Amino acid sequence: MLSHLADTLIHRCGRLTVSSEAPPSVLPGSILAANHSSLADPAVVLAALHRLDVRPVVLATAGLWRIPLLGTALRREGHIPVHRGDRHAATRALADAADALRSGRTVLIYGEGGLPHHAGAEEHAPRAFRSGLARLARTTEAPVVPLGQAGARRLLSGGPAKHLAGALTAPVRRPALHVHLGAPLRLEGPLPVATAAARAAVTSAWHIAVARAGAAVTLAA
Repeated sequence: MLSHLADTLIHRCGRLTVSSEAPPSVLPGSILAANHSSLADPAVVLAALHRLDVRPVVLATAGLWRIPLLGTALRREGHIPVHRGDRHAATRALADAADALRSGRTVLIYGEGGLPHHAGAEEHAPRAFRSGLARLARTTEAPVVPLGQAGARRLLSGGPAKHLAGALTAPVRRPALHVHLGAPLRLEGPLPVATAAARAAVTSAWHIAVARAGAAVTLAA
């Protein structure tokens, strides 16, 4: 349901295009590693994956589960809450993600672990990744599919006033959005090496997404 709603919403608010180097057969049981730039990009990514007939399990901040209706949908569809401030939260979330992968689900994870603090709508390259993605890949031996998205910051970015303005004007502006899935890879070696390799792959996919979103996307200096 959430994937369908995201696709409907993004269709009305932006012009989304999708490209992929990943064979459809590899996506079940894979880890999708995405860059995180805006409160809007989960909807953009879910909409893009919906068009590829992929319904992922998403690791997301547990606060979303407290929102009426949304929390019910998240629980029903098997998404995985990450409880910030709990030192055991990452271990539990990664265990749940591993179970989902073993059952054949696709898991979507944000390697950066949180949103950046940028005021403008410009695109920024992915920040340093945390080790959870590499740990999950090592535990499950699942392939990692790098996912780059660009344009979501033109939907929502900045402070509360800019978020409200962005949400209200998006259906009129309909900014260009692009999601690119790169070729799958296996994360090998020590955790720092594997984590750096994942970030490099996601950054490469992000560069492609930026290029395909066109001139409407502005890169940060």
